[in-house]
Amino acid sequence: MILLFSKIIIGIVALLHIYFLWLEMFAWTTKAKKVFRTLKEDLFEPTKTLAANQGLYNGFLAAGLIWSLIIQDDAWQIYVGLFFLGCVAVAGIYGAMTASKKIFWVQALPALIGILLLLVHQFL
Repeated sequence: MILLFSKIIIGIVALLHIYFLWLEMFAWTTKAKKVFRTLKEDLFEPTKTLAANQGLYNGFLAAGLIWSLIIQDDAWQIYVGLFFLGCVAVAGIYGAMTASKKIFWVQALPALIGILLLLVHQFL
């Protein structure tokens, strides 16, 4: 049961990062303006390339999380899940410290919950 909950959390975190990819790579000068209200309007166009690069990294995180869900070997599934959730958690904590506290709640906390669930499952 715990493994099922961890897979659900991993799926949610992966979907969030697919959304971040889309937002930063394809909707930076449109939809992102409503999401990132603290950024001045005139900064979106000049930072478009930087945002797209950041979106690509979010896509890699999503790909790794999705990969962890389809690995057949139980141990490797957990190891890969822990690695990518750890990457997401570190990025979320750093983002919360440097950009916005909201990033902790949206990005880091779900990843930390996923890590906790995977560790509990592994040691039960």
